Amino acid sequence: MVIALFIYLLCIVCWLGGMVFFSILSAPIIFTVLPLAEAGKVVSGIFPRYYILGYVAGIISVIIALYFAVVRGQRLWWSCATLALAAALALTFYAGAVILPRADAIRAVVVEPNPDAARKAEFDRLHHLSVALNGGVMVLNLLALLASAAALAPRG
Repeated sequence: MVIALFIYLLCIVCWLGGMVFFSILSAPIIFTVLPLAEAGKVVSGIFPRYYILGYVAGIISVIIALYFAVVRGQRLWWSCATLALAAALALTFYAGAVILPRADAIRAVVVEPNPDAARKAEFDRLHHLSVALNGGVMVLNLLALLASAAALAPRG
C-alpha cells in the first residue's frame, strides 16, 4: 500500500511539477531569450515529451486512485481524486493529440514577415485553447492532491 501511494504521489508531483516548470519558468524564458522562430522550434521539441509525461503520469495516477477508491476507506475523497485526474488526463490527451498537431501544422505562419491573417488567428486561437487546457489540468491536479490529502488525513 505504501509503495502504491508513493508511486501515486510521485506521478502527480512529476505531472504537475513538469507543467509548472515549463509553463511558468521555461517557456517565458525561452521566448524572451531566443528569436520567435527559434523559440518556437525549441518549444516544439519539448512538447512531445511534455505530453508523454502527462499521459504516463496521468494513466498511472488514475489507475492507482481508482484502486484506492475501491479498496481503501474514504471512498468519496478517493473518487473525487480519481475523477479530477481522469478529467485532467482527458484534457491532456485532447491538448496533445488534437490541439498540438493542428498548431504545429500552422506554427510557421507566426514567424512569417507578412503572415496570413486567418492562419495567424487560427494559431492564436489554438495557442489560447492550449494554455487554457494546461491551466485546467493544473487546477484538476491540485484538486486531486487536495482530495488525496483529505482521504489520507487522520480522523478524530
